[in-house]
Amino acid sequence: MLSRTASNLYWIGRFMERAEFTTRLLEATIRLSALTRASGNASEHSVWQGALAVVGAAESFAEKHEALTPSAVNRYLALAEENRNSVRSCIFAARDNARAARAAITREAWEAINRAYLDIRSRSGLGGIQATMAFLETLTADTRGFEGALSRMLRSEAYWFMQLGSVIERGDNTARLLDVKYYLLLPEGEHVGGTLDREQWTTILHTVSARNAYRLLYREALKPWLVADLLILRREMPRSLAACARETVELMTELSSNSGRQGEADRMARKRLSQFDGLEINRIFQSGLHEFLRRFISENVAQDQTIAQQFRFS
Repeated sequence: MLSRTASNLYWIGRFMERAEFTTRLLEATIRLSALTRASGNASEHSVWQGALAVVGAAESFAEKHEALTPSAVNRYLALAEENRNSVRSCIFAARDNARAARAAITREAWEAINRAYLDIRSRSGLGGIQATMAFLETLTADTRGFEGALSRMLRSEAYWFMQLGSVIERGDNTARLLDVKYYLLLPEGEHVGGTLDREQWTTILHTVSARNAYRLLYREALKPWLVADLLILRREMPRSLAACARETVELMTELSSNSGRQGEADRMARKRLSQFDGLEINRIFQSGLHEFLRRFISENVAQDQTIAQQFRFS
């Protein structure tokens, strides 16, 4: 496979995963914002500031000199052309990459991407809360359609590269979501374990589709350290950091075996996975959850770079 095609496939995976995550983040933030407003115990402003922080858009939004309101943040994260990580920008970029690699992907995968593109292409605004939620549900269905098409593909280089992009993006999203909650999101004066704190942790579970998983695995009331345990260490949870590290190794093994290219990206993937062996959530909290998550994010960036170098992405 040409390096340029491999790069296109990898970035299809990353952009579609990013679009889905941002869509679900917006949906969950709208729900949390409504609860915050109803309780009157905390600033709704901090909820939307947290959403911007999760996707690394706080600075770029501030540069717009626009008031931080729910409608403004919703538009910026969903539709803004000037935001290269908005849902619109991600879907447009995924489609551009899919067009370039059209011969390497299935008809179903192309149609799922193109459907998302058609649904968002003509949107200039989101409307009221109900209209916004309906639109976000449509986008979630579109991105899930791509995920379903990908799962039914022949296990070949095209599948492995797209899945690898999805996994690298997924780990980054989960780590950033947890880091913002722990380090930035709880407003000053709010108590850890209080009502708002619990709602924010519930929002995290909703964002990564893990509410039922939490109930099945722990069978007890929501506890922050157990949410962290679920999203960091539980390998049966697909969006956990450990699961992403494991799947990265598996995909790199398939690609290296098929292409004959094995190098630094493989070694880094195995090293990252080994760091989870025997690790317990108590040790992570004792050494610093924020530090652990920032280290994972930095290593994820380095993993992305070594993948590009190893497979000579153009």
